[in-house]
Amino acid sequence: MPSNLPDVVLWSIPAFVLLTVVEMVSYRLHPDDEAAGYEARDAATSIGMGLGSLFFDLLWKIPVVAIHTAVYELTPLRVPVLWWTVLLMLLAQDFCYYWSHRGHHVIRVLWACHVVHHSSRKFNLSTALRQPWTAFSSWPFYLPMIACGVHPAALAFCSSVNLVYQFWIHTERVGKLPRPVEYVLNTPSHHRVHHASQGGYLDRNFGGILILWDRLFGSFAAETERPVYGLTKNIATYNPLRVATHEYVAIVRDVRSAADWRERAGRLFRGPGWQPQGAAPVAAATAPGPAGAPGPAGTAGAPAAAERLA
Repeated sequence: MPSNLPDVVLWSIPAFVLLTVVEMVSYRLHPDDEAAGYEARDAATSIGMGLGSLFFDLLWKIPVVAIHTAVYELTPLRVPVLWWTVLLMLLAQDFCYYWSHRGHHVIRVLWACHVVHHSSRKFNLSTALRQPWTAFSSWPFYLPMIACGVHPAALAFCSSVNLVYQFWIHTERVGKLPRPVEYVLNTPSHHRVHHASQGGYLDRNFGGILILWDRLFGSFAAETERPVYGLTKNIATYNPLRVATHEYVAIVRDVRSAADWRERAGRLFRGPGWQPQGAAPVAAATAPGPAGAPGPAGTAGAPAAAERLA
């Protein structure tokens, strides 16, 4: 068992705090405009969501670790933990993360979890902390790694490295980096596009560490105009509980009002902007998704019912 792998997230917490404070101070000393920077209630919500996710993640890890461990025990394959196999595992985890992330944008029941991270209209380092409380939906995407003999603890280490990497790309303080870096790695410029709500940016740049996956699978978009962050129809609340659950509430409401089982299935498993044939068009679903994505785009646009808060 790879018990000597460090807890990357735990060791990174001081850096998270320090970098966030530095970014806050930089906006105080050199503000860009009113749209950029921090807003107290928004940052407080993001931090509250992050703290809450630490607790809920511990709960969700129990069944997920159990499933991954069972699959690991059943497979005859074993990948040793060596410096070069760790690099390969990081590459494989990043590939699986790409498809998990993409799936969480184009399948509504998965989007209900991930929409939390896109619900802020600000884009700063505190936004990276705005994490869902229902993060139990990613585990199937990593089963191929476990089936190939990657120990669950090694997978957890790789996932932690990916998560820590993505912290620094949630900023407007870093412009475009040298072209070779922008071509290979996920950068603040690429991730600003991912968090944007305007049409040409929807459902783009799903990569974690590498942006190469987006270039390979047709979901890449370069930053050409200043992004407008948030959802195409934003939620008017800073209540962490409502932020965490609003899309699930909307799904339940839509499923209850569905005319038949086909529509119920569509409300769950089609794109976040999907509507049954003949229904009134949804303003949120205004742009096509990436090549091969099922249903209308949904990166920032859940159905109208999903964005109406009780």
